[in-house]
Amino acid sequence: MEKFKIITIVDESYPPMLNTIKDAPLVLYAIGDTTLLSYSPALSVIGTRKPTMEASQKMELFVKPLVKEKWVIVSGMAMGIDSLAHKITLGHNGKTIAVLGGGFHHIYPKQNISLFHQIAKHGLVLSEYPPDIPPARYHFPERNRILSGLGFGTLVIEATERSGTLITVEQALDQGREVFAVPGSPLQPQTKGCHQMIQDGAKLVHEAVDILEEWDGISKLTTY
Repeated sequence: MEKFKIITIVDESYPPMLNTIKDAPLVLYAIGDTTLLSYSPALSVIGTRKPTMEASQKMELFVKPLVKEKWVIVSGMAMGIDSLAHKITLGHNGKTIAVLGGGFHHIYPKQNISLFHQIAKHGLVLSEYPPDIPPARYHFPERNRILSGLGFGTLVIEATERSGTLITVEQALDQGREVFAVPGSPLQPQTKGCHQMIQDGAKLVHEAVDILEEWDGISKLTTY
C-alpha cells in the first residue's frame, strides 16, 4: 500500500477548482502526484460501464490529442469508459487523476487494483473517504461532484438514458462547468444519454479540437 497524504480545505495544496463548489469536501486523501490538483487545464472524461465496441476509438479520437497537449484527464476508475480514460492517458505518457468511491484499502472494482497502482505511480488517486471505509452505493453520487469539480468541463463519451453518468453531468452544470457529449448511432442504447444531453444543451463535439477551442476561448476571457 502506497503512502497517502491528507489534504484539508484550508491547506495550500487543496485544489483551487474544488474550492469554488458549494459542497467542497473538507478532507481529501491522496496517493501520488498532488501537484496535479492545481494543474490546468483538466477535463473529466466519463461514461457507461458497458461501452460499445467503438468506445476505444472514440477515446483515442478525443483523449489522445488532449493528453498530447498536456491536459490532465480526470475519471472515476469504474469499469468501462472510466478505465479506458485512465489507460489511454497512461498509455500516451499523460497525467490522470482517479477519484474513488471508497477508501484506499477497498479498491473497487477489484479488476482495477493493477490500474490503481499504475495511477498511484504515474498520476494521482483521490478519495474523500478514509482508507478503511469500503465503497457504498451512495458514495458514488457523492464522489461525482469531485469528478466534475476538478476540471473546467466534463466530456461524456457514451451514456445510456438512465445512466449514473447523468448525475455527474447534473453536478457539472450546477457547478457552472462545461459539458461536452459525443454523438453516435441512434441504434445503440449507449448513445441515447449523450443525445439527450445534447438536446438539453450540452455541446456536441466531433473531435478534440472542439474542446481545445472552447478552453482557448474561456482562458482568453479569464485573462482579461
